[in-house]
Amino acid sequence: MKNILIIEDDEDIAAIERDYLEISGYKVTIVADGSEGLEEGKSLKYDLILLDAMLPSLDGFTICRELRKRIDIPILMVTAKREDIDKIRGLGLGADDYIEKPFSPSVLVARVQSHLAQYERLKGGKAKAEICIRDVVLNTETHRCHVKGREISLKNKEYELLLFLMMNADRVFTKEELYGKVWGLDAMGDNTTVAVHVNRLREKMEDDPSDPEYIKTVWGAGYRFCV
Repeated sequence: MKNILIIEDDEDIAAIERDYLEISGYKVTIVADGSEGLEEGKSLKYDLILLDAMLPSLDGFTICRELRKRIDIPILMVTAKREDIDKIRGLGLGADDYIEKPFSPSVLVARVQSHLAQYERLKGGKAKAEICIRDVVLNTETHRCHVKGREISLKNKEYELLLFLMMNADRVFTKEELYGKVWGLDAMGDNTTVAVHVNRLREKMEDDPSDPEYIKTVWGAGYRFCV
């Protein structure tokens, strides 16, 4: 049974999330306070975290940043904020996805299932141990990545996105296709999510992120990993 941590101060929303997740076979723990949620998240007892952006004592963005220093499990931010800048901020701090309130409980469960399945597949996959393209070496067993001999640190979804692009090198994928393949939800793709993760990869991999040599933008079409 997978363990889910919900960090949410709205009792009604937390109860809905818990009920639907428990019906789907998950074990759920709810924490309403930000500081307590951060400590609970650090306990390494959970397989996925649902994190509200606005919380008492400590906001979700700060919690996400601190948790990413300790854990690499999926973190899904749940918030009423709709501005793209808030999405970019959360994703930039290491969140794997963004769910806006109000949401359908069935959609929430579907996203949780998808992220857990993707995480398990990529953690325990049988892919070739190393994928080497030009100066980029990606180890699928250790999740370590080296670019021109320099190791770079990748968050969970950054690794998954890079793995998919390298396994399909030189093919062009739209943002919607990448969301469907990496995040697993074709009908719910968010262009902001994909663009932010591509930019984060470029910042870590490229000598000049504004003129990338590995992950290229094909204007009007999408992205491809160049061979």
